[in-house]
Amino acid sequence: MNTKLTLTIEQSVIDKAKKYASKKGRSLSELVSNYLKAISHEERNEEADVSPLIKSLKGSFKAPQSFDYKKELAKSLEDKYLRDE
Repeated sequence: MNTKLTLTIEQSVIDKAKKYASKKGRSLSELVSNYLKAISHEERNEEADVSPLIKSLKGSFKAPQSFDYKKELAKSLEDKYLRDE
């Protein structure tokens, strides 16, 4: 069941959004509805996707203060994708 919703948005934003919707072959109402569905779905998934076991592990690993996550990740990706075969 669809329900009418009143929003207060700057006219320039509405105009740009209508042009965008038109280029995509959609209505502005459809774009807003899909966006609201997506963000409400994300919130449900954030809680549902993590099992109790995984939640219990959160914070159980303490890396040394000198550990540079970005540096280690970059090194790992270089080794994986840029190594000579």
